[in-house]
Amino acid sequence: MDIPVLSSTVLLTLLLSVGLFFFIRASTKDRIQVAKLVTEQPEESLLEQLQAYFTQRAYRIAAVDAAKNQVTFEGFVRPSVFLAVFLTLLAAVGLLCLALVLALLLPDWANILPILVVFSPIAGIFYWRKSARPEQVRLQVAKLQGDESVQNLVTVTAHRDELAELQRSLNLKPLEES
Repeated sequence: MDIPVLSSTVLLTLLLSVGLFFFIRASTKDRIQVAKLVTEQPEESLLEQLQAYFTQRAYRIAAVDAAKNQVTFEGFVRPSVFLAVFLTLLAAVGLLCLALVLALLLPDWANILPILVVFSPIAGIFYWRKSARPEQVRLQVAKLQGDESVQNLVTVTAHRDELAELQRSLNLKPLEES
């Protein structure tokens, strides 16, 4: 194989390997966001719905701050079996590609390099250990005076997936700031 082709293939494979490494590392990153949601439901029934929702999702009340009208829920995030397997498979494919390119570069080692694939479960184990963690959800309910009616503003600080599920489950609308 031509030297320019081989060197560019090695370079691209190494860049893809670095990208795969950072992708696996980012799979455990917290994605905490703040959402401001509005609803016309009365405050009492809204608070009951929120508490029932978070209790159903295996959260418990960790703290209540009456002065700020804020409640903190705490729960445990379980890792996804699918994502652990998926990351392991991605790592296996990436390591196999790296082994094939290195086999072209180092033909004497061609028979030994595919053994690199045995290190792919490290990606799944890394994800499994880092993503299992306690998580907090903070919510604050306040009255929002509008032109037509009184609305309740719910400010929620949580993982972005939890926010999307909360918004979908309780039919809360995002606050339209003008």
